Amino acid sequence: MRECFEVRDTDVGGRIGELTVPRADVTVETPALLPVINPNLDTISPRRLAAEFGAEILITNSYIIHGTEDVREAALEDGLHDLLDFPGAIMTDSGSFQLSEYGEIDVTTEEILEFQHAIGSDIATPVDIPTPPDVSRERAADELETTQERLEIADDAETGEMLVSAPVQGSTYPDLREAAGHHADGTGLDVFPVGAIVPLLNDYRYDDMVDAVAAAKRGLGADAPVHLFGAGHPMMFALGVAMGCDLFDSAAYALYARDDRYLTVRGTRHLEELDYLPCSCPVCTEHSPDDLRALSDKPREKELAAHNLHVTFEEIRRIKQAIRAGNLLELVEQRARAHPTMLDGYRTLLDHAAQLERSDPVSKGAFFYTSHESARRPEVLRHHQRLDRLSVPDSLFLTEGGPARGDEFDDSWRVEPPFGPFPRSLSKSYPFTAELPARTDRAALEAAAEGVARLAEANPDAEITLGHDGWPTAVLERIPSGVSLIDLTDDQ
Repeated sequence: MRECFEVRDTDVGGRIGELTVPRADVTVETPALLPVINPNLDTISPRRLAAEFGAEILITNSYIIHGTEDVREAALEDGLHDLLDFPGAIMTDSGSFQLSEYGEIDVTTEEILEFQHAIGSDIATPVDIPTPPDVSRERAADELETTQERLEIADDAETGEMLVSAPVQGSTYPDLREAAGHHADGTGLDVFPVGAIVPLLNDYRYDDMVDAVAAAKRGLGADAPVHLFGAGHPMMFALGVAMGCDLFDSAAYALYARDDRYLTVRGTRHLEELDYLPCSCPVCTEHSPDDLRALSDKPREKELAAHNLHVTFEEIRRIKQAIRAGNLLELVEQRARAHPTMLDGYRTLLDHAAQLERSDPVSKGAFFYTSHESARRPEVLRHHQRLDRLSVPDSLFLTEGGPARGDEFDDSWRVEPPFGPFPRSLSKSYPFTAELPARTDRAALEAAAEGVARLAEANPDAEITLGHDGWPTAVLERIPSGVSLIDLTDDQ
């Protein structure tokens, strides 16, 4: 087990954890947001980030510091914490972003790690190769090999109490991402960023982002704190957390403010488009849109940046509460309705239900069925996988809602879409206490039929009869021919 990270609560792939950062002598609760600080710009001060917004950790770019003479000398003389005036943990990037943007940088992994240590970074980053999406497999594999060589260098470096990250690359090739995760997990490094995600996010490719994270997670251990590099919009935090990401860094709060853009959990609006401010943060309660538009450039930028941070930190707290309450997927589904590509991301997340089921708690507060995607949730898959554990009598009546007919059969079980069959003794157990709409949709019926089919296939010698409430023919076709069917609506 990694000594620096401990998981406290879980829901789906999401977890509330504690990341111990020994050099800063702090423990950061995850999921956590790392606001990005440009040492050459002053939008929201790091001290204010801690005092007003509750930031426990931030990230800045050691390559920019290294390349700016006056800032470099101040950082070496006074240390990063005094330079930025920040009481929490400070992570530093290495220049890999600049490498991806400009094609080259003038430092090596050894040099930048030594510099990060010298200026007092708490979590350092080696110079990896952020391979963009959709490149040739040959290029992705070659650049991954270079990244892995640099992780080996970082693993061998003398870093004292400074934690060191191990970026997981591999472009849009899931097998390379998984292999990269295995390799990174095998080092003695501490934090695991999933890299080169920004181009996917910029193109709203949330489905490909989910696949990349899922592949990386398959390679990483359960005790690996995962950082989704460059993912700073609150709209997608719940999706990222549900996949198992623990850390997010955001420059969006400042970059968007500079362009008069106003963040919400449903997307981004230009200030000029707003007649009302749909938020209750201090900025929005003290100003109207006209007030903000009337400000000069710099004050307006600061006010918008503060609003953007309030919305962003609020979403992190909302996600933590959802994990604690066991309803993270309900929050993910709400966010998925904000944009069609977010819905693609949610549906792709459910493609990985078997992977997520392994970390999803067996019992929670409630299961809310809110759309046909709910029929694919890990809880439904888990029940289907465990049907072969149940003891089935020689003759069994499965009924969706009709009478038990115990005099005709050895036993009678309930059938509840989307779960399918289960003994009546489990009716008060999670997830069968689910809140379901009165109008059952096709996806729920199909999932229930798959559960009946699985039970029948696991018990070929049992005589099973299904009493259903007028299920469509296409749904009933999923039921094996050996199962007898009774349409209960005929009795009404």
